[in-house]
Amino acid sequence: MTYTYHYNSPLGGITMASDGTALTGLWFDGQKYFADTVSEEHIEKSLPIFEDASKWLDIYFGGKEPDFMPPVAFETTPFRKAVWDILVTIPYGKTMTYGEIADTIAGQKGIDKMSAQAVGGAVGHNPVSIIIPCHRVVGTGGSLTGYAGGIDKKIQLLKLEKTDMSGLFVTKKGTAL
Repeated sequence: MTYTYHYNSPLGGITMASDGTALTGLWFDGQKYFADTVSEEHIEKSLPIFEDASKWLDIYFGGKEPDFMPPVAFETTPFRKAVWDILVTIPYGKTMTYGEIADTIAGQKGIDKMSAQAVGGAVGHNPVSIIIPCHRVVGTGGSLTGYAGGIDKKIQLLKLEKTDMSGLFVTKKGTAL
């Protein structure tokens, strides 16, 4: 059975999903790929995992780095899992490029090159936003591209973490931050 729960963040509503023991999804309401891992048959219910995730989010939105991670579980491809495993290693307040993640995956596989575009697809389909920090991934040279929750939320999350925003820019508008 899939369970859902709603959390009100300073950036808008968030929907969480769980299998009853681990977090299987966390999305800003209405974001791209919103709740794409939630079956039509689900029950909205408060569970200990949602209490843990809400506590994590309260600490995070309070401007502090949480010192724990709620359990997460998802069914995905080995490639996406490898990318998401790298995302959780990006330090609070720091960023990493799609290319750097691609280079890390290539090194793990013992190959010369990995597609940064493929990495971008995996990052974009991360079902546990914020906790699996896909907002910390930027394009080459610091371009703020691709965030399923929207570039405005990506910027707000990075600012919340007191990320050094010098050198980061929005590609669609071409304006520096």
